[in-house]
Amino acid sequence: MQVITAIIADDEKELRRHLVTLLNQLWPELIIAGEAENGPKTLDMVRALSPDIVFLDINMPGLTGIEVARQISQQCTIVFITAYDQYAIEAFENEALDYILKPVSKERLLTSIERCRRRFADHTREQTDLGPLLQHLEKKLLKEKTSPFLQWIRAQHGNSIRLIPVNDVLVFKAADKYTQVITAEKESLIRKTIKGLQQELDPEKFWKIHRGTIVNVQFISKISKSMTGKYVLKLQDYDNPLLVSRSYAYLFKQM
Repeated sequence: MQVITAIIADDEKELRRHLVTLLNQLWPELIIAGEAENGPKTLDMVRALSPDIVFLDINMPGLTGIEVARQISQQCTIVFITAYDQYAIEAFENEALDYILKPVSKERLLTSIERCRRRFADHTREQTDLGPLLQHLEKKLLKEKTSPFLQWIRAQHGNSIRLIPVNDVLVFKAADKYTQVITAEKESLIRKTIKGLQQELDPEKFWKIHRGTIVNVQFISKISKSMTGKYVLKLQDYDNPLLVSRSYAYLFKQM
């Protein structure tokens, strides 16, 4: 039986542990040869261990995943681990490059495993020049990375971390020492204040309507007035009406 080895490179220990656990379940014959938490250590491990596969986080300290990939792409199969969604994913739509979107799911990892298995089963397959694909991906990610506003919310869920695209958030609501992050699918809690979030969010897209509430403007479906003359908002995919305090009523007077 062919022995296949892998290295997992991610700067977050809990994410490395999560991926190791899933790989042990879904691909038990795969040998995890090592783990690296930054770009330079990943390069050292690849040179020392010559793995067949590197599960490679795109954003790592020292050297980015793309910079590492440029140096190792002729030596092994690369599966990128990324928090970037469809904005950049088009660069991966090729068998030469694969990706796993954070947080890693069993279903998506299984797809990646099957692609890797096919690659190793095809002994006649030629090595693909990844240079153009890596250059395209780097341009895409650089454009998103240079945005001055918050793009992702990191929320703890048990022993795992959920990465939530900011644009998917319907509303942020203060909850004691935490803030509720509410999307159409789920609610999460983060240790960040409404005041702190307001300073990081794009003010064109996210409006503070109350001292404890920030809404995503794109999801406002209806604006009405209460019996006391206050504005009341209805959001898509969210049943609870949201009251606008008088201090922020000016945002809606021109509508």
